[in-house]
Amino acid sequence: MPSARVLLDRVHAAVEQAREVTDHPVLRHLARVGLIAYGAMHLLIAVLAARMALGLRGADADQTGALQLVGSGPGGRALLWLIGLGLLCLGLWQAAEVLLWWRGLLDPARRRRAAVVCVKCLAKGGVYAFFGVTALLFALGLEYEADERLPELTDEVLEIPGGEAAVYLVAAGVVAVGLYTLARGFTGGFMKDVDLPAAPDRWEPVIEGIGRVGYVAKGIAFGLVGVLLWRAASSADVTDATGLDGAMTAIAGVDAGPWLLAGIAVGFAAFGVYALARARYPDRDPSE
Repeated sequence: MPSARVLLDRVHAAVEQAREVTDHPVLRHLARVGLIAYGAMHLLIAVLAARMALGLRGADADQTGALQLVGSGPGGRALLWLIGLGLLCLGLWQAAEVLLWWRGLLDPARRRRAAVVCVKCLAKGGVYAFFGVTALLFALGLEYEADERLPELTDEVLEIPGGEAAVYLVAAGVVAVGLYTLARGFTGGFMKDVDLPAAPDRWEPVIEGIGRVGYVAKGIAFGLVGVLLWRAASSADVTDATGLDGAMTAIAGVDAGPWLLAGIAVGFAAFGVYALARARYPDRDPSE
């Protein structure tokens, strides 16, 4: 039987080989395609939010609405395939950063920091992969309305034992993500996702400025999604459980709704531009 040291050396060798695969230029270019698609989706959401601010309704002002717009245009099916595969590659490229940090999990002095970074990389990779799978479902003609499915799913969860606590937990998680996104916008922490040495100095303040606007807008929007989900759990009224489009609809219902929606639209457009800039100068390791 091989000793523990021999087994550990084999694991290290396998990880290094996997790391080389995920560092391959082909995967890096495909990840850039995913970042471009991610940015384009936010630009389309901004357009849909602006239409809502003007009192015009069409596709939902969320990711599924953006994909519907893409699918309905010329070459839409092919574009959806490209978006889906690009986002899946982006998810793999991002999550694979765990291969660099996993050694830290074996070192008691570095374990906490390494665990935080690994969770962050896996979470970001999971988000990209989720959007990639959604785009591929649309490419296959299996469209769905997120804002319609969420109330149904919430109702199903509330009917099972412990379901209310589960919905509260998810709601708290969504609010936490919104606050984290908001904090990144205020602190400029998102600039760690950009390869600053590769970016011209004159563009850094521009990228940071539009990134701040984009992250703050996203943080507010997703925080509101979590609040609405919390209300659904507390009132047992699943119509309160809604996604991004529903949150924007709620914003539209207040007196200053059109102006607030216009601000959200500008914010999502800014985030889209930031994502495109990141596609030009990508850095997948936010803590290196």
